[in-house]
Amino acid sequence: MRQIYAAMLLSALFGSAMAQDASAPPSGARKLFEFRADGVQIYVCKPKDEALKEQNFAWVFDAPEAVLFNADGKQAGTHFKGPAWKLNDGSSVTGEVSAKQPSPKQGSIPWLLLKVKSHQGTGALDAVTIIRRVDTDGGAEPAGGCDTARTGETVRVPYSATYQFFGQ
Repeated sequence: MRQIYAAMLLSALFGSAMAQDASAPPSGARKLFEFRADGVQIYVCKPKDEALKEQNFAWVFDAPEAVLFNADGKQAGTHFKGPAWKLNDGSSVTGEVSAKQPSPKQGSIPWLLLKVKSHQGTGALDAVTIIRRVDTDGGAEPAGGCDTARTGETVRVPYSATYQFFGQ
């Protein structure tokens, strides 16, 4: 019985550690800088199956809207639909999710690892190839209240997170 308990404990520990690595940047990636984001996650009330127009509805993520702050608390840029990030120096990137894991904080959006798809402008984001979202607080989709009467309505859920920017 002790062996079974020990095996279950080890499995839980190692399984948990492996899950925590899902949003880790690839080896060799170097953290260039990070920003704290404060804003909202925007959700739209839609039928779960648009083709069938079922009577089951859900809040569907539409876009983020956040301000990025540097370590001194000064606004450094914005984060918006794309997903995209634009800094005050005029550089911007769009990304696509390559990995995600649940946030350790209940009611918070997942931690993400994103691969940069495109660059625009010239500035600090030029060398960025990977973006990581961690330390999320809030922003999870609403638990209820999405039905036929609210179809098309939006809800703005406050959130904060840390965005880390990596290059080679």
